[in-house]
Amino acid sequence: MSDNSLRLVWIYPDLLSTYGDQGNALVVERRARQRGLDVARLDVRSDQPIPTSGDIYLIGGGEDRPQRLAAERLRRDGGLERAVGNGAIVFSVCAGYQILGHEFINDLGQREPGLGLLDVHSTRGEGERCVGDVFGDIDARLGLPPLTGFENHQGVTHLGPTARPFANVRLGKGNGTGDGTEGAYNDTVFGTYMHGPVLARNPLIADLLLKLALDVNALPPIDDRWYEALRTERIAAAQQPA
Repeated sequence: MSDNSLRLVWIYPDLLSTYGDQGNALVVERRARQRGLDVARLDVRSDQPIPTSGDIYLIGGGEDRPQRLAAERLRRDGGLERAVGNGAIVFSVCAGYQILGHEFINDLGQREPGLGLLDVHSTRGEGERCVGDVFGDIDARLGLPPLTGFENHQGVTHLGPTARPFANVRLGKGNGTGDGTEGAYNDTVFGTYMHGPVLARNPLIADLLLKLALDVNALPPIDDRWYEALRTERIAAAQQPA
């Protein structure tokens, strides 16, 4: 990686890219390049060490066994925790979101330790899976427009006192706790259940990650017509009567 590049790390595509979440890495990379930024993207497989010098780390969703394997390897590696200690930004989805918490229920029905980068813990829901389009309002402190995404999970994620809800849903289950919350975040670490991929549906979230990584308040404008057309179509579809 060049010292002058924005360093984007996609974690474990061989384990955690079941639901098309690799699209999130493509969106961040594309939106950075449209603004003339030099981007060095590194896809790190599960048999490779996690670099500690990245600026933005992305983690996707996956099935239960790959999630357990990913959590085990990330704990042994320790690179992601060190990167966060260095000020890196992390954006995680679904299984990746659960891994960043204190613990989750693995494919063996056991409590699996997470990385503790978010003050959340996840259990297994007793009812139907949370499946379908989601629409909601992102925490106003982040200054972002409404959230659109697609959820597909059995897990229920409970937020601790130091975690803020990423959004509150108007449609969908979100964290599955019944309180209307979706996802969680702290200063530099974000988690959500949203697929879609979520950054294609919500490009200004990708821009937020870039601004945090670059430590700037604004980015040069780019042509967002394609993204806005997708957002408009998906939001309209989600709000149609069943």
